[in-house]
Amino acid sequence: MDKIVEVDFSDNSIREVTKDEAHRNGIMHRAFSVILYDGRKILLQQRAQDKYHCGGLWTNTCCSHPRWNEDLESAVCRRLAEEMGIEAETEELCSFTYYYRFDNGMTEFEYDHVFVGEYKGDFSLNSQEVSCAKWIDIDELAEWMKNSPEDFTPWFIIIMPRIMEHIKEKQSL
Repeated sequence: MDKIVEVDFSDNSIREVTKDEAHRNGIMHRAFSVILYDGRKILLQQRAQDKYHCGGLWTNTCCSHPRWNEDLESAVCRRLAEEMGIEAETEELCSFTYYYRFDNGMTEFEYDHVFVGEYKGDFSLNSQEVSCAKWIDIDELAEWMKNSPEDFTPWFIIIMPRIMEHIKEKQSL
């Protein structure tokens, strides 16, 4: 099993832990979320039903954890290719920490780095990770999230206001 990185509140690496250990014991660890957009549309993925948490929920284009001794940019490229069959340039937009305990006893306690990138290509889904994906206009997405927040992962709800602001800023340039 891949080792991921336990971190402190300043994102300093502490030690390597297994992904399972981090999520079962509520250990804060480094993560990333990637959002690809085309104009005012965002590429969403629906997580595979049998994921250890949030199965079937909608979320950002890709999310994961860098491996021990793997830089964030390399991890983002690796997981975009593995989950979505995509090669795209991204940049880090922001980062934040969050804690969420799921009904099944698993916990997300992450220092999450948010990456964004403009993308106009195709995608090819890894069915072990993603059940489907679609492009959606940010205004339509905002309305959906307002009316049915239970359809989305907890971290996606946290990052979407910043992503929408970023996309709107890009459109006004």
